[in-house]
Amino acid sequence: MVKGDRLDREGAAPLWQQLQQQLLRRIDGGEFAARFPGELALAEEYGVSRQTVRQALRQLRADGVLVAARGRQPRVAPPVEISQPVGALYSLFSAVEAAGLQQNSVVRTLDVRADAVIADRLELEGAAPLVYLERLRLAGDEPLALDRVWLPASVAEPLLAADFQHTGLYAELYRRTGLRLDHGREQIRAVVPTVAERRQLRCDDQAAAFSISRLGSSAGTPVEWRHTLVRGDRFALTAEFSGKAGYHLVGSGPREDLRGTRPAAASG
Repeated sequence: MVKGDRLDREGAAPLWQQLQQQLLRRIDGGEFAARFPGELALAEEYGVSRQTVRQALRQLRADGVLVAARGRQPRVAPPVEISQPVGALYSLFSAVEAAGLQQNSVVRTLDVRADAVIADRLELEGAAPLVYLERLRLAGDEPLALDRVWLPASVAEPLLAADFQHTGLYAELYRRTGLRLDHGREQIRAVVPTVAERRQLRCDDQAAAFSISRLGSSAGTPVEWRHTLVRGDRFALTAEFSGKAGYHLVGSGPREDLRGTRPAAASG
């Protein structure tokens, strides 16, 4: 706790609520990552009764900030892990919401541009205009992914009027153009983020990430090329298998041209 940071005993907010807010700020600052203090230590530090401490901790547990088994010391809850199935057309937006977290995005860029390499992947002429969307994807208040997507402007130009701060790309694409993706191919690799990427994703220098390159299509026509960098400490890929259908993944080399790889997951 910062020296001189004390509870306001004459303020309108009850002491337990002030204590809860101060503990929340300290948790957000990473102060209790190794060990959370006990009730007695907190009561002595803040000069309040243990009942006041218990009420503050009760609210932090109810909010999912702290976890504790009966008779054990509370600890800071780990970040919620986002899970996405392999082998299904799926939305990252939906996966975040399903985990009980609000999905938000910081839109870095939304414009029309040309890119000959991407156009070739979308089976277009090199100078064809492309709608480009770049976002920092958030799960709750924490960065989850850096997401860049290109679509043919001939079909996706209505997306330029969309607000992507809290909506999925595929929902907006269908609502504004009537186009629905029905097939996706992905290449997923484990990578070490660059210094700049770690700074944006707010992950430590030991964390790995998933690099996901995707070619999405509708009725056999390529309409989306996407590259997403997802924090490996907050994201998991899941798969199902059975004795009858089996479980099979096709490996791929270092090329980023996905034509010919196995259909996999997609995210909106």
